[in-house]
Amino acid sequence: MKKFIFLGAAILLGAASFVSCSKDDDNAGTTRMQVYLTDDPAAFDAVYIDIKDVQVKYSTEESESGWQSLNLGRAGIYNLLDFRNGYDTLLAVATVPAGRINQIRLLLGTNNSVVLNGISYPLTTPSGQQSGVKLNIHADLISDIDYRLWIDFDASRSIVLTGNGKYILKPVIRTYVDAITGGIKGTVSPVNSTAFVYVVRNTVDTIGSAMPDALGRFMVRGIDAGSYTVLYQGINNYRDTSKANVTVATGSVTDVGTQTLTQ
Repeated sequence: MKKFIFLGAAILLGAASFVSCSKDDDNAGTTRMQVYLTDDPAAFDAVYIDIKDVQVKYSTEESESGWQSLNLGRAGIYNLLDFRNGYDTLLAVATVPAGRINQIRLLLGTNNSVVLNGISYPLTTPSGQQSGVKLNIHADLISDIDYRLWIDFDASRSIVLTGNGKYILKPVIRTYVDAITGGIKGTVSPVNSTAFVYVVRNTVDTIGSAMPDALGRFMVRGIDAGSYTVLYQGINNYRDTSKANVTVATGSVTDVGTQTLTQ
């Protein structure tokens, strides 16, 4: 029995515990994005915001076309003050095309309110924001890298009390994007020599795996920064081999080049 066969069986039994992708994903030029909502301190009892959708835009055109929905995990009302002092909540996880995103926008519903001294007041949204609260980002997303994007509300500055005693919602928001993982890609030769490629840390912890495509190419994404060993499990009488000390940096994909397996 080959030394990596047992390892492969264990991984298949725990498939939910690892991340893998093929080179096909790399060809598609995609990246994973997680969108979080957070808030700055404010002197209110509660600030309820009705979030219907989060969308991103890639073009710089002023038209309303080109927006892509990120598909909220839960559309509805969020109390911004639940997410102060470093707390946040996950709004959406989506796979989006790699490249530059220029804007993000929040589509808000009508059930917005603020609570002050135990009394609830409706929050009116200006008519100019009925198409959504638009925020400039201008962030470059690299293919096969996972990103987090934060929507940071400033609730204190976002709520305006008018002279007639009404509260208006004029969102003051900043956004920031951080790459959170890296990746490993490479090629195996000859193309019929390998069944699986594994990325292993500390010789025993399997972080991810991939099955090379018809051209022998593979990609493993979603890997934290650090040093890893890449294991190649050969088939068809080809020998298993490995490549140690493969360094992964956050925000980049490490190319380990072509690994040739021998019989």
